[in-house]
Amino acid sequence: MRHSEVPAALVAAFRADPFGKLLGVQVEEVRSGYARASLQLRPEHRNFHGVVHGGLVFSLADCAFAAASNSHNQRAVAVSATIHFLRAPSAGRLEAECAEEHRGHTLGSYRVTVRDGEGRLVATMQALVHRAEQPVLPP
Repeated sequence: MRHSEVPAALVAAFRADPFGKLLGVQVEEVRSGYARASLQLRPEHRNFHGVVHGGLVFSLADCAFAAASNSHNQRAVAVSATIHFLRAPSAGRLEAECAEEHRGHTLGSYRVTVRDGEGRLVATMQALVHRAEQPVLPP
């Protein structure tokens, strides 16, 4: 798949996402149909078992998914997302990579992988968006 340049203002909008910022998400790379995001794990990211909260892993994956699916500057909203938690992440850093698998006129399909700081696969997510006619940012 050919990746094209994403306007800097659009990347800045993804990086300014209030919920992502609250969690500490860093949107590191965005290309057409692709995004990579990460975060440094903090003590408050753990649940009562002392392991990283599944909601945090999902939210990081969702931030990468949002950037990749909206990278065409066509409003895309999630219709579904299914995540599979494969292992508890080690301390340190988490990284999510999202790649577009299909881009139709109104639907798009995406696959996200989440890895820990040791490069071990933590989770996979399959997600679907509905595309609207309006742009994310005005032309």
